[in-house]
Amino acid sequence: MANEQSGMGGRFRRYAKVTGTMGNLAMKMAGERYLGIKVDRDNHAVQLRDALGNLKGPLMKVAQILATIPEALPREYAEELANLQTDAPPMGWLFVKRRMAAELGADWQSKFAEFEKQAAAAASLGQVHRATGHDGGKYACKLQYPDMRAAVEADLRQLKLIFSLYERYDNAISTSDIHTELSQRLEEELDYRREAANMRLYRTMLADEPGANVPEPFEELSTDRLLTMSWIDGTKLKSYIAEANSSEERNEVAINMFRTWYVPFYYYGVIHGDPHPGNYTIAADRSVNLLDYGCIRLFRPAFVSGVIDLYRALRDDDEALAVDAYRKWGFDNLDREAIDILNIWARFIYTPLLEDKARPIQEMRSGNQGREVAMKVYAELKRIGGVRPPREFVLMDRAAIGLGSVFMHLQAEVNWHRQFEGMIDGFDADALARRQREAAIDCGIPQSIYDHEDSTGEDSTE
Repeated sequence: MANEQSGMGGRFRRYAKVTGTMGNLAMKMAGERYLGIKVDRDNHAVQLRDALGNLKGPLMKVAQILATIPEALPREYAEELANLQTDAPPMGWLFVKRRMAAELGADWQSKFAEFEKQAAAAASLGQVHRATGHDGGKYACKLQYPDMRAAVEADLRQLKLIFSLYERYDNAISTSDIHTELSQRLEEELDYRREAANMRLYRTMLADEPGANVPEPFEELSTDRLLTMSWIDGTKLKSYIAEANSSEERNEVAINMFRTWYVPFYYYGVIHGDPHPGNYTIAADRSVNLLDYGCIRLFRPAFVSGVIDLYRALRDDDEALAVDAYRKWGFDNLDREAIDILNIWARFIYTPLLEDKARPIQEMRSGNQGREVAMKVYAELKRIGGVRPPREFVLMDRAAIGLGSVFMHLQAEVNWHRQFEGMIDGFDADALARRQREAAIDCGIPQSIYDHEDSTGEDSTE
Protein backbone atom coordinates (compact mmCIF):
# COMPACT_ATOMS: atom_id res chain seq x y z
CA MET A 1 0.00 0.00 0.00
CA ALA A 2 2.86 2.34 0.84
CA ASN A 3 4.45 1.69 -2.55
CA GLU A 4 1.14 2.39 -4.28
CA GLN A 5 0.71 5.66 -2.40
CA SER A 6 4.30 6.59 -3.18
CA GLY A 7 3.65 5.91 -6.86
CA MET A 8 0.49 8.01 -6.82
CA GLY A 9 2.33 10.84 -5.08
CA GLY A 10 5.08 10.65 -7.68
CA ARG A 11 2.55 10.88 -10.50
CA PHE A 12 0.83 13.87 -8.90
CA ARG A 13 4.17 15.65 -8.52
CA ARG A 14 5.05 14.77 -12.10
CA TYR A 15 1.79 16.15 -13.49
CA ALA A 16 1.98 19.24 -11.28
CA LYS A 17 5.46 20.01 -12.59
CA VAL A 18 4.48 19.64 -16.23
CA THR A 19 1.18 21.46 -15.78
CA GLY A 20 2.98 24.37 -14.10
CA THR A 21 5.53 24.55 -16.89
CA MET A 22 2.88 24.39 -19.62
CA GLY A 23 0.72 26.97 -17.84
CA ASN A 24 3.72 29.27 -17.52
CA LEU A 25 4.41 28.82 -21.23
CA ALA A 26 0.79 29.65 -22.08
CA MET A 27 0.87 32.84 -20.01
CA LYS A 28 4.16 33.99 -21.48
CA MET A 29 3.03 33.37 -25.06
CA ALA A 30 -0.28 35.13 -24.41
CA GLY A 31 1.65 38.09 -23.01
CA GLU A 32 3.88 38.12 -26.06
CA ARG A 33 0.95 38.01 -28.43
CA TYR A 34 -1.51 40.39 -26.78
CA LEU A 35 0.62 42.71 -24.62
CA GLY A 36 3.82 42.87 -26.64
CA ILE A 37 5.89 41.48 -23.74
CA LYS A 38 9.15 40.07 -25.07
CA VAL A 39 9.73 36.44 -24.05
CA ASP A 40 13.10 34.69 -23.87
CA ARG A 41 11.86 31.76 -25.91
CA ASP A 42 15.21 29.98 -26.02
CA ASN A 43 15.47 29.87 -22.23
CA HIS A 44 11.85 28.92 -21.71
CA ALA A 45 12.06 26.23 -24.37
CA VAL A 46 14.92 24.64 -22.42
CA GLN A 47 12.76 24.73 -19.29
CA LEU A 48 9.97 22.97 -21.15
CA ARG A 49 12.33 20.31 -22.46
CA ASP A 50 13.74 19.72 -18.98
CA ALA A 51 10.24 19.39 -17.50
CA LEU A 52 9.40 16.67 -20.02
CA GLY A 53 12.79 15.04 -20.53
CA ASN A 54 13.02 13.25 -17.18
CA LEU A 55 9.62 11.59 -17.54
CA LYS A 56 8.82 8.01 -18.35
CA GLY A 57 5.50 7.90 -20.10
CA PRO A 58 3.51 8.96 -23.12
CA LEU A 59 3.74 12.71 -22.64
CA MET A 60 7.39 12.58 -23.66
CA LYS A 61 6.40 10.66 -26.79
CA VAL A 62 3.65 13.19 -27.51
CA ALA A 63 6.19 15.99 -27.22
CA GLN A 64 8.43 14.28 -29.77
CA ILE A 65 5.48 13.81 -32.15
CA LEU A 66 4.38 17.41 -31.69
CA ALA A 67 7.89 18.56 -32.59
CA THR A 68 7.63 16.84 -35.98
CA ILE A 69 4.44 18.71 -37.03
CA PRO A 70 5.66 21.73 -39.01
CA GLU A 71 5.11 24.99 -37.12
CA ALA A 72 2.83 23.36 -34.53
CA LEU A 73 4.86 25.31 -31.97
CA PRO A 74 7.27 28.20 -32.36
CA ARG A 75 10.64 27.13 -33.74
CA GLU A 76 12.55 27.41 -30.43
CA TYR A 77 10.14 25.09 -28.62
CA ALA A 78 9.89 22.58 -31.46
CA GLU A 79 13.67 22.26 -31.69
CA GLU A 80 14.04 21.61 -27.96
CA LEU A 81 11.23 19.04 -27.94
CA ALA A 82 12.75 17.31 -30.96
CA ASN A 83 15.91 16.81 -28.90
CA LEU A 84 14.10 14.79 -26.24
CA GLN A 85 15.59 11.32 -25.99
CA THR A 86 13.50 8.19 -25.55
CA ASP A 87 16.17 6.77 -23.22
CA ALA A 88 14.97 7.38 -19.66
CA PRO A 89 16.45 6.04 -16.40
CA PRO A 90 15.55 2.32 -16.25
CA MET A 91 13.79 0.45 -13.47
CA GLY A 92 16.11 -1.16 -10.94
CA TRP A 93 16.56 -4.92 -10.71
CA LEU A 94 14.35 -5.45 -7.66
CA PHE A 95 11.54 -3.61 -9.40
CA VAL A 96 12.10 -5.60 -12.63
CA LYS A 97 11.83 -8.88 -10.72
CA ARG A 98 8.50 -7.84 -9.22
CA ARG A 99 7.19 -6.74 -12.62
CA MET A 100 8.32 -9.97 -14.34
CA ALA A 101 6.71 -12.07 -11.58
CA ALA A 102 3.48 -10.13 -12.07
CA GLU A 103 3.52 -10.99 -15.80
CA LEU A 104 4.90 -14.56 -15.95
CA GLY A 105 4.46 -15.84 -12.39
CA ALA A 106 6.74 -16.34 -9.41
CA ASP A 107 8.83 -18.93 -11.29
CA TRP A 108 9.46 -16.61 -14.25
CA GLN A 109 13.25 -16.94 -14.06
CA SER A 110 13.00 -20.69 -14.71
CA LYS A 111 11.59 -19.91 -18.16
CA PHE A 112 14.97 -18.48 -19.24
CA ALA A 113 18.49 -19.86 -19.15
CA GLU A 114 19.77 -16.30 -18.63
CA PHE A 115 18.12 -12.94 -18.06
CA GLU A 116 20.31 -9.83 -17.97
CA LYS A 117 19.71 -7.59 -14.96
CA GLN A 118 20.79 -4.42 -16.76
CA ALA A 119 18.29 -3.05 -19.26
CA ALA A 120 19.57 -3.01 -22.84
CA ALA A 121 17.33 -0.02 -23.62
CA ALA A 122 14.90 2.17 -21.69
CA ALA A 123 12.22 4.22 -23.44
CA SER A 124 9.04 6.15 -22.74
CA LEU A 125 6.63 3.26 -22.02
CA GLY A 126 8.91 0.36 -21.11
CA GLN A 127 12.41 -1.10 -21.12
CA VAL A 128 14.11 -4.01 -22.86
CA HIS A 129 16.20 -6.78 -21.29
CA ARG A 130 18.28 -9.34 -23.14
CA ALA A 131 17.65 -12.98 -22.28
CA THR A 132 18.63 -16.46 -23.45
CA GLY A 133 16.26 -19.40 -23.82
CA HIS A 134 16.99 -22.96 -22.75
CA ASP A 135 17.44 -23.81 -26.45
CA GLY A 136 20.11 -21.10 -26.80
CA GLY A 137 17.79 -18.64 -28.57
CA LYS A 138 18.40 -14.96 -27.92
CA TYR A 139 15.44 -12.90 -26.71
CA ALA A 140 14.53 -9.26 -26.23
CA CYS A 141 12.04 -8.89 -23.38
CA LYS A 142 10.13 -5.59 -23.50
CA LEU A 143 8.63 -4.90 -20.09
CA GLN A 144 6.09 -2.10 -19.64
CA TYR A 145 6.53 0.31 -16.75
CA PRO A 146 3.87 0.10 -14.02
CA ASP A 147 0.76 2.28 -13.98
CA MET A 148 1.08 3.25 -17.63
CA ARG A 149 -2.68 3.14 -18.19
CA ALA A 150 -3.21 5.86 -15.59
CA ALA A 151 -0.24 7.79 -17.01
CA VAL A 152 -1.72 7.68 -20.53
CA GLU A 153 -5.07 8.99 -19.33
CA ALA A 154 -3.43 11.82 -17.42
CA ASP A 155 -1.02 12.64 -20.22
CA LEU A 156 -3.79 12.82 -22.78
CA ARG A 157 -5.35 15.49 -20.61
CA GLN A 158 -2.00 17.27 -20.72
CA LEU A 159 -2.06 16.90 -24.50
CA LYS A 160 -5.31 18.87 -24.61
CA LEU A 161 -3.51 21.66 -22.75
CA ILE A 162 -0.61 21.58 -25.22
CA PHE A 163 -2.96 21.81 -28.20
CA SER A 164 -5.04 24.53 -26.57
CA LEU A 165 -1.77 26.44 -26.18
CA TYR A 166 -0.99 25.89 -29.85
CA GLU A 167 -4.36 27.18 -31.04
CA ARG A 168 -3.98 30.29 -28.90
CA TYR A 169 -0.73 30.95 -30.71
CA ASP A 170 -1.93 30.16 -34.23
CA ASN A 171 -5.27 28.91 -35.54
CA ALA A 172 -4.03 27.95 -39.02
CA ILE A 173 -4.45 24.25 -38.21
CA SER A 174 -7.31 22.72 -36.21
CA THR A 175 -5.92 20.21 -33.72
CA SER A 176 -9.07 18.28 -32.74
CA ASP A 177 -8.47 15.35 -35.10
CA ILE A 178 -4.74 15.38 -34.30
CA HIS A 179 -5.61 14.90 -30.62
CA THR A 180 -7.98 12.04 -31.47
CA GLU A 181 -5.36 10.33 -33.60
CA LEU A 182 -2.55 10.60 -31.04
CA SER A 183 -4.88 9.44 -28.26
CA GLN A 184 -5.84 6.30 -30.14
CA ARG A 185 -2.26 5.46 -31.10
CA LEU A 186 -0.99 5.95 -27.54
CA GLU A 187 -3.70 3.73 -26.10
CA GLU A 188 -2.83 1.01 -28.63
CA GLU A 189 0.83 1.18 -27.63
CA LEU A 190 -0.11 -0.02 -24.14
CA ASP A 191 -1.34 -3.35 -25.52
CA TYR A 192 1.68 -5.56 -26.12
CA ARG A 193 -0.46 -8.37 -27.55
CA ARG A 194 -1.59 -5.90 -30.19
CA GLU A 195 2.07 -5.03 -30.80
CA ALA A 196 2.85 -8.74 -31.23
CA ALA A 197 0.08 -8.91 -33.88
CA ASN A 198 1.60 -5.85 -35.58
CA MET A 199 4.96 -7.63 -35.57
CA ARG A 200 3.42 -10.70 -37.24
CA LEU A 201 1.81 -8.37 -39.80
CA TYR A 202 5.20 -6.85 -40.65
CA ARG A 203 6.78 -10.30 -40.93
CA THR A 204 4.12 -11.05 -43.56
CA MET A 205 4.39 -7.74 -45.43
CA LEU A 206 8.21 -7.70 -45.56
CA ALA A 207 8.76 -11.43 -46.07
CA ASP A 208 10.11 -10.83 -49.60
CA GLU A 209 12.24 -7.81 -48.68
CA PRO A 210 15.88 -8.86 -48.11
CA GLY A 211 16.69 -5.37 -46.84
CA ALA A 212 14.32 -5.60 -43.86
CA ASN A 213 14.46 -7.75 -40.72
CA VAL A 214 11.53 -8.24 -38.33
CA PRO A 215 11.78 -10.02 -34.95
CA GLU A 216 9.64 -13.04 -34.14
CA PRO A 217 7.28 -12.68 -31.15
CA PHE A 218 6.97 -15.54 -28.65
CA GLU A 219 3.42 -15.80 -27.36
CA GLU A 220 4.20 -18.20 -24.52
CA LEU A 221 6.58 -15.63 -23.00
CA SER A 222 4.39 -12.59 -23.60
CA THR A 223 1.42 -10.91 -21.92
CA ASP A 224 -0.51 -7.67 -22.27
CA ARG A 225 2.44 -5.82 -20.68
CA LEU A 226 5.41 -8.05 -21.58
CA LEU A 227 6.50 -8.70 -25.16
CA THR A 228 9.22 -11.29 -25.74
CA MET A 229 10.72 -11.40 -29.23
CA SER A 230 13.85 -12.66 -30.95
CA TRP A 231 16.94 -10.52 -30.47
CA ILE A 232 18.45 -9.02 -33.65
CA ASP A 233 21.99 -7.67 -33.59
CA GLY A 234 22.66 -4.32 -35.24
CA THR A 235 24.36 -0.95 -35.03
CA LYS A 236 22.55 2.20 -33.96
CA LEU A 237 22.13 4.73 -36.75
CA LYS A 238 24.29 7.39 -35.09
CA SER A 239 27.17 4.91 -34.73
CA TYR A 240 26.72 3.69 -38.29
CA ILE A 241 26.88 7.24 -39.66
CA ALA A 242 30.04 7.89 -37.62
CA GLU A 243 31.76 4.92 -39.24
CA ALA A 244 33.72 5.34 -42.49
CA ASN A 245 31.10 3.91 -44.84
CA SER A 246 31.19 4.51 -48.57
CA SER A 247 28.49 6.53 -50.31
CA GLU A 248 27.30 3.33 -52.02
CA GLU A 249 26.84 1.63 -48.65
CA ARG A 250 24.97 4.61 -47.19
CA ASN A 251 22.73 4.75 -50.27
CA GLU A 252 21.97 1.04 -49.83
CA VAL A 253 20.91 1.64 -46.22
CA ALA A 254 18.70 4.54 -47.35
CA ILE A 255 16.98 2.41 -50.00
CA ASN A 256 16.44 -0.40 -47.51
CA MET A 257 14.84 2.06 -45.09
CA PHE A 258 12.67 3.52 -47.85
CA ARG A 259 11.37 0.06 -48.75
CA THR A 260 11.00 -1.04 -45.11
CA TRP A 261 8.61 1.87 -44.53
CA TYR A 262 6.82 2.17 -47.85
CA VAL A 263 6.37 -1.37 -49.20
CA PRO A 264 3.85 -1.94 -46.35
CA PHE A 265 2.13 1.35 -47.14
CA TYR A 266 1.71 1.03 -50.92
CA TYR A 267 1.00 -2.72 -50.94
CA TYR A 268 -0.96 -3.11 -47.69
CA GLY A 269 -1.95 0.41 -46.58
CA VAL A 270 0.09 0.15 -43.36
CA ILE A 271 2.56 2.71 -41.98
CA HIS A 272 5.07 2.56 -39.17
CA GLY A 273 4.47 5.96 -37.61
CA ASP A 274 7.58 6.22 -35.44
CA PRO A 275 10.85 6.42 -37.44
CA HIS A 276 12.76 7.49 -34.33
CA PRO A 277 16.35 6.13 -34.57
CA GLY A 278 15.83 4.17 -31.35
CA ASN A 279 13.30 1.96 -33.12
CA TYR A 280 15.69 0.33 -35.59
CA THR A 281 19.31 -0.65 -36.08
CA ILE A 282 21.50 -1.39 -39.11
CA ALA A 283 22.61 -4.99 -39.64
CA ALA A 284 26.08 -5.98 -40.84
CA ASP A 285 24.75 -6.52 -44.39
CA ARG A 286 23.19 -2.99 -44.32
CA SER A 287 19.65 -4.32 -43.99
CA VAL A 288 17.33 -2.58 -41.51
CA ASN A 289 16.28 -4.19 -38.21
CA LEU A 290 12.85 -2.79 -37.35
CA LEU A 291 12.44 -3.28 -33.59
CA ASP A 292 9.32 -1.49 -32.29
CA TYR A 293 5.74 -2.04 -33.49
CA GLY A 294 3.61 -0.03 -31.08
CA CYS A 295 2.86 2.91 -33.40
CA ILE A 296 1.33 1.18 -36.44
CA ARG A 297 -1.62 2.42 -38.49
CA LEU A 298 -3.80 0.78 -41.14
CA PHE A 299 -5.12 3.26 -43.72
CA ARG A 300 -8.16 3.35 -45.91
CA PRO A 301 -7.21 2.17 -49.42
CA ALA A 302 -8.71 5.42 -50.74
CA PHE A 303 -6.22 7.38 -48.62
CA VAL A 304 -3.28 5.51 -50.16
CA SER A 305 -4.79 6.11 -53.60
CA GLY A 306 -4.98 9.83 -52.78
CA VAL A 307 -1.25 9.91 -51.95
CA ILE A 308 -0.46 8.45 -55.38
CA ASP A 309 -3.00 10.65 -57.16
CA LEU A 310 -1.51 13.83 -55.71
CA TYR A 311 1.95 12.75 -56.86
CA ARG A 312 0.62 12.20 -60.39
CA ALA A 313 -1.33 15.47 -60.25
CA LEU A 314 1.83 17.41 -59.41
CA ARG A 315 3.87 15.48 -61.97
CA ASP A 316 1.33 16.07 -64.77
CA ASP A 317 0.04 19.49 -63.60
CA ASP A 318 -3.47 18.01 -63.31
CA GLU A 319 -5.54 20.32 -61.10
CA ALA A 320 -8.68 18.17 -61.17
CA LEU A 321 -6.73 15.12 -60.00
CA ALA A 322 -5.21 17.15 -57.15
CA VAL A 323 -8.68 18.21 -56.01
CA ASP A 324 -9.81 14.58 -56.05
CA ALA A 325 -6.70 13.50 -54.12
CA TYR A 326 -7.39 15.97 -51.30
CA ARG A 327 -11.00 14.78 -51.23
CA LYS A 328 -9.87 11.16 -50.88
CA TRP A 329 -7.64 12.18 -47.99
CA GLY A 330 -10.59 13.68 -46.17
CA PHE A 331 -10.18 17.44 -46.64
CA ASP A 332 -13.60 19.06 -46.68
CA ASN A 333 -14.84 22.18 -48.49
CA LEU A 334 -11.52 23.25 -49.98
CA ASP A 335 -11.75 26.11 -52.45
CA ARG A 336 -9.19 26.78 -55.15
CA GLU A 337 -7.20 29.17 -52.98
CA ALA A 338 -6.85 26.60 -50.19
CA ILE A 339 -5.77 23.93 -52.68
CA ASP A 340 -3.14 26.26 -54.16
CA ILE A 341 -1.74 26.84 -50.66
CA LEU A 342 -1.69 23.12 -49.81
CA ASN A 343 0.05 22.42 -53.10
CA ILE A 344 2.98 24.62 -52.03
CA TRP A 345 3.76 22.19 -49.22
CA ALA A 346 2.88 19.16 -51.37
CA ARG A 347 5.33 20.18 -54.10
CA PHE A 348 8.06 20.62 -51.52
CA ILE A 349 7.43 17.17 -50.01
CA TYR A 350 7.06 15.43 -53.39
CA THR A 351 9.94 17.16 -55.19
CA PRO A 352 12.51 14.36 -54.58
CA LEU A 353 10.06 11.92 -56.17
CA LEU A 354 9.23 14.08 -59.19
CA GLU A 355 12.73 14.48 -60.61
CA ASP A 356 14.19 11.50 -62.49
CA LYS A 357 17.71 11.80 -61.16
CA ALA A 358 19.84 10.80 -58.18
CA ARG A 359 19.60 13.51 -55.58
CA PRO A 360 19.62 14.06 -51.82
CA ILE A 361 16.37 14.51 -49.92
CA GLN A 362 15.54 18.18 -49.39
CA GLU A 363 15.92 19.49 -45.88
CA MET A 364 12.40 19.36 -44.54
CA ARG A 365 11.33 20.20 -41.05
CA SER A 366 14.78 20.92 -39.64
CA GLY A 367 16.24 22.86 -42.55
CA ASN A 368 16.01 26.52 -43.47
CA GLN A 369 14.32 25.85 -46.79
CA GLY A 370 11.72 23.55 -45.23
CA ARG A 371 11.04 26.01 -42.44
CA GLU A 372 10.57 28.87 -44.89
CA VAL A 373 8.10 26.82 -46.95
CA ALA A 374 6.21 25.72 -43.83
CA MET A 375 6.01 29.26 -42.50
CA LYS A 376 4.69 30.52 -45.82
CA VAL A 377 2.05 27.78 -46.01
CA TYR A 378 0.87 28.24 -42.44
CA ALA A 379 0.73 32.02 -42.81
CA GLU A 380 -1.43 31.63 -45.91
CA LEU A 381 -3.69 29.05 -44.25
CA LYS A 382 -4.15 31.37 -41.29
CA ARG A 383 -5.03 34.22 -43.67
CA ILE A 384 -7.86 32.22 -45.26
CA GLY A 385 -9.23 30.97 -41.94
CA GLY A 386 -7.32 27.73 -41.43
CA VAL A 387 -7.95 24.10 -42.36
CA ARG A 388 -8.76 20.89 -40.53
CA PRO A 389 -6.32 18.20 -41.66
CA PRO A 390 -7.43 14.55 -41.69
CA ARG A 391 -6.22 12.65 -38.65
CA GLU A 392 -4.25 10.21 -40.83
CA PHE A 393 -1.82 13.03 -41.60
CA VAL A 394 -0.25 12.88 -38.14
CA LEU A 395 1.63 9.63 -38.73
CA MET A 396 2.10 10.11 -42.48
CA ASP A 397 3.73 13.50 -41.95
CA ARG A 398 5.82 12.15 -39.09
CA ALA A 399 7.05 9.19 -41.15
CA ALA A 400 7.92 11.32 -44.18
CA ILE A 401 9.76 13.97 -42.17
CA GLY A 402 11.49 11.46 -39.91
CA LEU A 403 12.76 9.39 -42.81
CA GLY A 404 13.80 12.52 -44.70
CA SER A 405 15.93 13.48 -41.71
CA VAL A 406 17.57 10.03 -41.70
CA PHE A 407 18.36 10.26 -45.41
CA MET A 408 19.90 13.68 -44.84
CA HIS A 409 22.14 12.36 -42.06
CA LEU A 410 23.17 9.45 -44.27
CA GLN A 411 23.96 11.97 -47.04
CA ALA A 412 22.16 9.58 -49.35
CA GLU A 413 21.86 10.43 -53.04
CA VAL A 414 19.32 8.13 -54.64
CA ASN A 415 17.01 8.30 -57.64
CA TRP A 416 13.91 8.46 -55.44
CA HIS A 417 11.72 8.93 -58.53
CA ARG A 418 12.55 5.47 -59.85
CA GLN A 419 12.26 3.88 -56.43
CA PHE A 420 8.78 5.37 -56.03
CA GLU A 421 7.56 4.72 -59.57
CA GLY A 422 8.60 1.08 -59.26
CA MET A 423 6.66 0.78 -56.01
CA ILE A 424 3.37 2.26 -57.30
CA ASP A 425 3.47 0.68 -60.78
CA GLY A 426 0.19 -1.18 -61.26
CA PHE A 427 -1.33 0.14 -58.03
CA ASP A 428 -4.86 -1.18 -57.46
CA ALA A 429 -6.83 0.02 -54.43
CA ASP A 430 -9.13 -3.01 -54.51
CA ALA A 431 -6.16 -5.39 -54.54
CA LEU A 432 -4.61 -3.47 -51.65
CA ALA A 433 -7.86 -3.78 -49.68
CA ARG A 434 -7.88 -7.56 -50.18
CA ARG A 435 -4.22 -7.93 -49.20
CA GLN A 436 -4.72 -5.76 -46.14
CA ARG A 437 -7.78 -7.64 -44.94
CA GLU A 438 -6.28 -11.11 -45.50
CA ALA A 439 -2.98 -10.24 -43.81
CA ALA A 440 -4.74 -8.58 -40.87
CA ILE A 441 -6.99 -11.59 -40.29
CA ASP A 442 -4.05 -14.01 -40.50
CA CYS A 443 -2.01 -11.97 -38.01
CA GLY A 444 -4.77 -11.38 -35.45
CA ILE A 445 -5.38 -7.66 -36.04
CA PRO A 446 -8.81 -6.66 -34.60
CA GLN A 447 -11.52 -6.46 -37.26
CA SER A 448 -12.43 -2.89 -36.35
CA ILE A 449 -8.95 -1.79 -37.46
CA TYR A 450 -9.22 -2.99 -41.06
CA ASP A 451 -12.97 -2.53 -41.62
CA HIS A 452 -12.64 1.08 -42.71
CA GLU A 453 -15.47 3.57 -42.90
CA ASP A 454 -15.10 7.04 -44.36
CA SER A 455 -16.71 10.18 -42.97
CA THR A 456 -20.03 9.36 -44.64
CA GLY A 457 -20.18 5.94 -42.96
CA GLU A 458 -19.76 4.13 -46.27
CA ASP A 459 -17.28 1.30 -46.56
CA SER A 460 -14.37 2.83 -48.45
CA THR A 461 -12.94 -0.54 -49.46
CA GLU A 462 -15.81 -1.34 -51.78
